[in-house]
Amino acid sequence: MQRRSLIKAFTLSASIAAMGLTWTVQAAETIKVGILHSLSGTMAISETSLKDMALMTIDEINAKGGVLGKQLEPVVVDPASNWPLFAERGRQLLTQDKVAVTFGCWTSVSRKSVLPVYEELNGLLFYPVQYEGEEMSPNVFYTGAAPNQQAIPAVEYLLSEDGGGAKRFFLLGTDYVYPRTTNKILRAFLHSKGVQDKDIEEVYTPFGHSDYQTIVANIKKFSAGGKTAVVSTVNGDSNVPFYKELANQGIEATDVPVVAFSVGEEELRGIDTKPLVGHLAAWNYFQSVENPVNEKFVANWKAYAKAKKLPNADTVVTNDPMEATYVGIHMWAQAVEKAGTTDVDKVRAAMAGQEFAAPSGFTLKMDESNHHLHKPVMIGEVQDDGQFSVVWETDGPIRAQPWSPYIEGNDKKGDTPVKSN
Repeated sequence: MQRRSLIKAFTLSASIAAMGLTWTVQAAETIKVGILHSLSGTMAISETSLKDMALMTIDEINAKGGVLGKQLEPVVVDPASNWPLFAERGRQLLTQDKVAVTFGCWTSVSRKSVLPVYEELNGLLFYPVQYEGEEMSPNVFYTGAAPNQQAIPAVEYLLSEDGGGAKRFFLLGTDYVYPRTTNKILRAFLHSKGVQDKDIEEVYTPFGHSDYQTIVANIKKFSAGGKTAVVSTVNGDSNVPFYKELANQGIEATDVPVVAFSVGEEELRGIDTKPLVGHLAAWNYFQSVENPVNEKFVANWKAYAKAKKLPNADTVVTNDPMEATYVGIHMWAQAVEKAGTTDVDKVRAAMAGQEFAAPSGFTLKMDESNHHLHKPVMIGEVQDDGQFSVVWETDGPIRAQPWSPYIEGNDKKGDTPVKSN
């Protein structure tokens, strides 16, 4: 009897052990990938599509056999436009979910919230949105634009004859680090072009701001002093009431052009764009660019949206941060294959010099040292269908300058990433 009980116990233990082994093997058969985007709150209008694009890209990679023979398993979290919550969710992804990499954040305040966590735990974050520069972390790859790949060329264009020859500049932004630092850079740049402080107005509004009546009236008043352009770093759902108020007060692009750095095709989906025709946006990609890679990219996105029954699937669009997300995930996958492992230090080394034929029509390269993509610059005019017509672009990709030469002391900073703390 005692012997039979021992045999039963041994058999049960062996079964449990086998089950545990099976679970371990199953767990090891996927590579977990974190997706850290606001799916609620003021930034959901911009970030939800980045989550969906990440999922589409992961499906695309999995359909071709995955990475290192394993399927990618997305882990989606919602920091809900709450900046401290980004840090909490980032820590959760790294310590509990054990993700190999994270794709996420939109605002610089959300990125700066998670940065200490990723540096402390040696995580890897791919950041897909244009930003103010002044950062180069070993734990982040920046697939959006630095100021010299968006803000500076856009203002140069506004100053030029083709761009209207603006003499006065109204700098309007959401009140956080990206707009304030970008405008600090732009003010110094404008000074270098002979524009005086009396011809520069700088105004900020909180996240989620919706009453632009007074601000737009002030833009009209300011523009009476000479040829004026508005440079907008307004982020999130505040863009809808801002553009609606421009239309309400009859501000047309021929009189006072607005160039936006955070408004693309996705943000314009909720607006009647007919009164906004001719206003501008500066990006590194537009849905309207014509080349075979982009045609396939847009078609795949539209098909994915319908297959997954995404909200308003019939009207989905692509935009610049979506392209940057797509490029970043593919580059990371290439680097993992090259490294033969998801080990962060080895993948970091393998990312240097990675190239990818992007929907923009250019082959983009991850810089060998500064963790930023070489990107083309494009300026587009709003069309009445919510798309952009490209009116100016660089001949090819431009190397990023994370440390802007228009900020004092940056000439003494190096060209390799260093931890921020």
